[in-house]
Amino acid sequence: MNKTTVQIAGMHCRSCELLLEGEFKKIKGVKKVEASFKRKEVVVYSKFDLSDKKIENVAAKAGYAVGIEKPKSWVTSDPQTYKDLFTALLIFMAIYILARRLGIFNLSFGSKNNPSSLLVVLMVGLTAGFSTCMALVGGLILGISSRHAEMHPEATPMQKFRPHLYFNLGRIASYFVLGGLIGLIGKAFQLSGSVLGILTIIIGLVMLVVGFQLTELFPRLSNISLTLPTGLTRVLGIKKHHEKEYSHLNSALVGALTFFMPCGFTQAMQLYAMSTGNFLSGALIMGAFALGTAPGLLGIGGLTSAIKGAFARRFFKFAGIVVVSLAVFNISNELNLTGLTAKFSSSSAKSGSKASPTSDPNVVEANGKQIVRMTQNSNGYSPNSFTIKKGMPTKWIVNSTDPNSCAASLYSSQLNVRSYLKYGENIFEFTPTEVGRINFSCSMGMYRGYFEIVSNK
Repeated sequence: MNKTTVQIAGMHCRSCELLLEGEFKKIKGVKKVEASFKRKEVVVYSKFDLSDKKIENVAAKAGYAVGIEKPKSWVTSDPQTYKDLFTALLIFMAIYILARRLGIFNLSFGSKNNPSSLLVVLMVGLTAGFSTCMALVGGLILGISSRHAEMHPEATPMQKFRPHLYFNLGRIASYFVLGGLIGLIGKAFQLSGSVLGILTIIIGLVMLVVGFQLTELFPRLSNISLTLPTGLTRVLGIKKHHEKEYSHLNSALVGALTFFMPCGFTQAMQLYAMSTGNFLSGALIMGAFALGTAPGLLGIGGLTSAIKGAFARRFFKFAGIVVVSLAVFNISNELNLTGLTAKFSSSSAKSGSKASPTSDPNVVEANGKQIVRMTQNSNGYSPNSFTIKKGMPTKWIVNSTDPNSCAASLYSSQLNVRSYLKYGENIFEFTPTEVGRINFSCSMGMYRGYFEIVSNK
């Protein structure tokens, strides 16, 4: 048995390993292949000696080059990268402005029975399906489709497309069921707002790294790989099922196992599902997210042969900009949940608060209490700022007109409030004890508001 160790340039993730192992195993006489993206090498065990030319051709067919990878710089000096990023940024801004004017970000089913937040989750899935999910899961899909094409050369284009359909059906089904299970776990083990915020910030940082990797702005970041440990990958059977002879069941099973692959978007949605504490809500959230990723993942099979050269580079740069933008957005939102924003704003408010109370038309005093009324809908809270008096009992009445939106998950660490609003009036009572500011927001930190506490003199 001959052992050949080949240095490969360009490997950066577990999918690279799967692609290279699949291509080298097609060589006649090859018995075993072990690829390692960490060592940037492929070890081939074969009956016969492999020529250098043969090895180079096989590596090139998988999209890689033979050789030792040169050390990468921290910031790219390639002028074409900056041109592509500038073009991608202009396109992104144009799409964003158009979406804002069309009111896409404020879309809502407007019903107490239809969860408008699922549309948001679906849109997040669409973004993930054309960026990180494509990068992380694309290798598995390519492996499944190539195996099917190899076994059935007589198959029609539709028949060759079937592996992608079964892969996504398995993926959606597993996300629905497992999403429901983590929803139940969330009910038994509710994470505090601060912990949830910190975890989501960590995920945002992961997304930030992945986004910058896609942009190629910082080449050195490509050396960072966010993948499952090899041992866990084997336990989950990802490689095992990938290597089996193709069947619809195996294709669906591999799709189901992607629930455990480390994608920042997926983990963010898993945390959101867990926060619901409900099987059906968790299942719908994860199912909608997986459904949203389907167009992007289904498109990989057809796009990989069409997207080449400069167009591919521009496409992934655009995806990188989207991912980075979402990461920054999520991190800034989740700072609310950690309490850092609350402490800063509270200290600022204390130093700037007046000694005498300021009248607020949205606050009414009756029977020794100050009554605050607020409306919650899919767009957030209205009004979302109030001036109330220190030491006076406060009755906070929140009228929820869209309890299935993200804004219906009301959170305030300072008031010890964490509630999922029901349709109609929701009442919270508290007595402010200090001058300053009390912040509140949705559980994801996206929609915000505050109480300004002034001295009752």
